[in-house]
Amino acid sequence: MESTDKLTDTNAILAYLYETFPLCFIAEGETKPLKIGLFQELAERLADDSKVSKTQLRIALRRYTSSWRYLKGVKAGVQRIDLEGKECGELEQEHVEHAQSTLKESQEKAKAKRVAKAAAARKEGQAAKQAKKPAPKRVKPVAKKPAKEPAPVVNLTPAVLNELKQNQRVSVKLGKSPVSGVIVDIKRNDVQVQLDSGLTIKVSVEHIML
Repeated sequence: MESTDKLTDTNAILAYLYETFPLCFIAEGETKPLKIGLFQELAERLADDSKVSKTQLRIALRRYTSSWRYLKGVKAGVQRIDLEGKECGELEQEHVEHAQSTLKESQEKAKAKRVAKAAAARKEGQAAKQAKKPAPKRVKPVAKKPAKEPAPVVNLTPAVLNELKQNQRVSVKLGKSPVSGVIVDIKRNDVQVQLDSGLTIKVSVEHIML
């Protein structure tokens, strides 16, 4: 018996679209601009599909077309495509300019957010350092302990947002040592990770290592 449970998570709906219309919705790599009025055709095609609602479908489509990956693909000379991946008209210049403007604005906002977050973290660290009072020194006999072997060096590389996906194991930079976990959700530049300790945190992609 077919499930009648509706998909409510936007990423799950996008995954469903990638699977159902693979020639139109591209899961990884460079995308292609969609046909004008595609939402209506998509809604009609999925009208009898119990998994998706029209409202959630609109949200998922908006997420797809506002991503940096999609906006970078909206450029002069590129053809729009329909649900079957067939070309159906070249992009107009005003649409190209709008996409480039939207991409630039989004990237500038993300950069400003990162800068503000870093400044706040520095300010908080300085305040904590000033508030901390030195503890009185206590002289205790020190027992000699065997030298510890140095911890093995783990070479990690910064993650790229477009290469991240749900259920992927990653390392999160928290303090001096990275902490392992699994990606739960990705929203724009923020990545939600469930650490191996069970704690779920949201960090920017700059803190994700592979």
